[in-house]
Amino acid sequence: MVKTMLVTGADRGVGLALTAQWLQDGSRVFAGQYADSAGLQELQKEYGEQLSVFPLDVASETSVKQAFEWVESRTDRLDVLINNAAILGEIGNTIHDELQYEEMLSVFNVNALGSLRMSQTFTPLLLQSDSKLIANISSEAGSIADCWRDAWYAYCMSKAAVNMQSKLIHNGLKPQGGRVLVIHPGWVQTHMQGKLDEAAELTPKQSAAGITKVIHSAIGREASAMECEYVDYEGRKLKW
Repeated sequence: MVKTMLVTGADRGVGLALTAQWLQDGSRVFAGQYADSAGLQELQKEYGEQLSVFPLDVASETSVKQAFEWVESRTDRLDVLINNAAILGEIGNTIHDELQYEEMLSVFNVNALGSLRMSQTFTPLLLQSDSKLIANISSEAGSIADCWRDAWYAYCMSKAAVNMQSKLIHNGLKPQGGRVLVIHPGWVQTHMQGKLDEAAELTPKQSAAGITKVIHSAIGREASAMECEYVDYEGRKLKW
């Protein structure tokens, strides 16, 4: 059965690669676009109506509601919502330095509240599907047990919040057959630091391929037997 997906932050990086991966697999994909994307334009030419691109700012309640109305007018269900949109924020300052609290609020608004806005708003469409799966792209940086950094306050704290949010949503949707999966995409060559992180281990395509396998594995299991799992792109369990 063809899956109907929604991917946030689909402009570039992992989000764009996930969009391409699911299109290649035959799924119908709704791609949330924050900024103009040559990559999405190319995919639109290749896949036509299989791909639906729409403007989306997960930090804006108005934008998310408008996105829901737009998507709802084009499909009666969503099998999988991939909350991928995120920003990094300042990562160098420690407790001994000046911390940028206003910027931290922006990072929280996108990373933690943005995915919550999407999940809550799109739950009605998710519950109309068989899969009923939310995949939150988090990070190993959200692990409290394995924390080794002394900086990255906004990003680490926002991803820890994503992890808690995921468990809360999972508990709330489980009685209706819904589930939430939390995935660390690996160290990926992205532009989150303002330039391409060429030292990173994975290309966006490699990360997306792994994430897709993890999601397919989750879809293949009974929802009632699935807990809210925190894993990496290869399915290895991480410590909360």
